[in-house]
Amino acid sequence: MSNPAPSVAKAKVPLRPPEIVMRLERLGANFQSRLSFIRILMRRMQSENWCFDRPNFDIDENGVGVAVYRVNGPDRIYSLVAFSHDLPDDQRSDRVIAEAWDATFALVDGDVDAADIRRLESNVPKQEAGRVSSKELTLSRANRSVRLFEHTVETLAAGNQPDADLIEQTGYLMRTTAVYGSGKFGAADHTSIADRPEFTAPFQAEMLTVYLIRAFSIDLVEHLAACRAPDAARRIAPNLRRRLGIGNSTGLGMAPFLLNHPMLINNWIMARETALARIRSLPEASPKAAARFRTLAIQAAANAHSWISQHPIQQAKIAILRRDLELLNARLAQNC
Repeated sequence: MSNPAPSVAKAKVPLRPPEIVMRLERLGANFQSRLSFIRILMRRMQSENWCFDRPNFDIDENGVGVAVYRVNGPDRIYSLVAFSHDLPDDQRSDRVIAEAWDATFALVDGDVDAADIRRLESNVPKQEAGRVSSKELTLSRANRSVRLFEHTVETLAAGNQPDADLIEQTGYLMRTTAVYGSGKFGAADHTSIADRPEFTAPFQAEMLTVYLIRAFSIDLVEHLAACRAPDAARRIAPNLRRRLGIGNSTGLGMAPFLLNHPMLINNWIMARETALARIRSLPEASPKAAARFRTLAIQAAANAHSWISQHPIQQAKIAILRRDLELLNARLAQNC
């Protein structure tokens, strides 16, 4: 008879004091972890084998039209309806008070039909001036990257790949200027979906929206390239596709959210600090775990060296992180 699995040991090492952890200069430099919203969503999509398709992509050679991306989870279907616009350069603005964008989006609970698309088309592109129904879970809008979007279309149309360095410097083809949820403009209140397993963690509907917008941005540049040169155009190479994300030009909504939800912020940080304390409390690591840790530390150092920022404060923080990771790897190499 096998022994029962050991329970997770309580941390013997005390948690770091709030005076150290809960300071803006530290909280503002947090990095992604297994507790990050998008990581939670990605693990769920993989473990539950979510399926994605694109039942509608009615967009012309000027990039104007509508597309629908459908998500099939274990129990429910969600649809992102994307409206693509031909926005003149002089109307493109990342300000919250802007009235026009390169693309606007709605994440819908369930499938959509022609009537839904007509209804959304009359409201979603207007954003603040429009209204949606409780069938919609989020609204969003995005603008094309000035540096990367047209460059990618041109190079793909010419049969080439976009510049890898430019992708590293920019990181996205489109950047959102808002991802609204929780009742905004008539959309569903979060309480109506909070009991669904896929949305119990914070911001999961918003993260799903952003994930699908990323797919749309890649499809759009490939579509426009194919319209310009049907016989010569190429698709983005997988290694470059993996480097593309979605930008975010504003974070104004997070400021009042953080101020108005101190208990939630406490719980987020407490979960991370508890995990760290439990790991630090372990008397030793197994050879397999130690080898895995060394591999991840090397990967983390390589990843940090690929980061690019134009902001002096962030440049200094990245330099400190790189130095710390180098010291960590040197110490790990000595202890092998």
